[in-house]
Amino acid sequence: MSSMTEQPASSAPLDTCVIGAGPAGLAVARALAEKDLPYTHLERHTAVGGIWDIDNPGTPMYDSAHFISSRTLSGFAGYPMPESYADYPPREDILAYLRSFADAYGLTDRIEFGQEVVAVERNPDGTWSVTRASGVRTEHRDVVVCSGAQWHPHQPELPGTFTGEVRHSITYRSAEELSGKRVLIVGAGNSGVDIACDAATTARSAAISMRRGYWIIPKHLFGKPVDVIGESGPHLPAWLESRIFGQLLRLLEGDLTAAGLQKPDHRLLESHPIVNSQMLHHLRHGDLVPKPDIVDTDGSTVRFADGSEADYDLIILATGYEQRIPFAPGLFGDSHHPELYLWAFSRQHPGLYAVGFIETNSGAYQMFDLQSQLIASYIADSGRNTASARRFSLMIAHDRPDLTGGLRFVASPRHEGYVHAPAFRRYAVKLAKQLGWRSEGVPPRPVTRQQAEAVTPTLEGVAS
Repeated sequence: MSSMTEQPASSAPLDTCVIGAGPAGLAVARALAEKDLPYTHLERHTAVGGIWDIDNPGTPMYDSAHFISSRTLSGFAGYPMPESYADYPPREDILAYLRSFADAYGLTDRIEFGQEVVAVERNPDGTWSVTRASGVRTEHRDVVVCSGAQWHPHQPELPGTFTGEVRHSITYRSAEELSGKRVLIVGAGNSGVDIACDAATTARSAAISMRRGYWIIPKHLFGKPVDVIGESGPHLPAWLESRIFGQLLRLLEGDLTAAGLQKPDHRLLESHPIVNSQMLHHLRHGDLVPKPDIVDTDGSTVRFADGSEADYDLIILATGYEQRIPFAPGLFGDSHHPELYLWAFSRQHPGLYAVGFIETNSGAYQMFDLQSQLIASYIADSGRNTASARRFSLMIAHDRPDLTGGLRFVASPRHEGYVHAPAFRRYAVKLAKQLGWRSEGVPPRPVTRQQAEAVTPTLEGVAS
């Protein structure tokens, strides 16, 4: 006898299953709720927050994590982050904001917590089966996967025979773990740079290994968040903005090679930006040592591409993540980048969507909201077989817009399919307008300023 337990048959129309209650899942749930579309919301953890809940098993979150986009441009449309928040909120505040958002829109009570999804399968009639770890299997018209892109570490093998400790950054939680150790961080993504800065102040010695040179963007320019300046300034072609802003950075920060860094092999904005105001400080004070790529290891000794070598006790691999969706094998393409129209709509499988996997050079939540609004509008119009839905179905299959903004992104797995945020927004918003669809969420009902200000940025407020 099968251990699977199917949901009792019902004459009611099938709903949409939303998998995950992090930022992306909440954006989708709000969009569906705004249109009074029925949905089932599943979350394997016991609370809202996704990776921003440091108690969520497997999260890559660490104590010193902050947003790299400003609070001004990071909140969901219709529900801005409180003005009491810092320009770049710490993880506790972001988690509190997400939970307040879920409560304000009545989303929390509709989430089924402790429900891990182990399989998503398409049925012969075009509907979808979702199987939970408990064995319960439910049927749905649509499935929106919002399980997140930072749960499955990409961990390359080190050359040689390193005998010290090797960890991926997904296991890192606190600077205390580095105390008294000779630490090497491999990778210059924003989490890798954060950990390197923690090591610079805590470890016995700290170094960071980078394959190429990178642009380092400070979080503030002229006392304002750098993304706010970019948003409020004249809207220039991306290539021109890259050139002008790059010259400004050279003027303000000087020659980065003087700090031991490699010269960037690409123009500004052509790689995922490093937004950090501490790294150059630590490099120029000798608390952090820059190193090129690793070529060999022997015992505790690491040899680098420039011929230098040094001994380390701990290597932390900040080498990114694979965008795997293990409960839906074969449905989303390769492990780095799911094959999705506008990074949300499956081209091969009608009724299958994903939010939270877009790679771009901007704050994510407004992008999630835009994608979610398009998904909800398409689901609603598909149910009525409108002309807009039929037109959009053809676009899912055939439309392949250039969303690079004219930039040439670096050749790396992460940047395959990378989009320039302003180009993406312009295209998607214009498309929504043409179809008569909404492109962003609205304030909660009833609208009260007290709700927005009720986000308490304290540990007590997020510990439950």
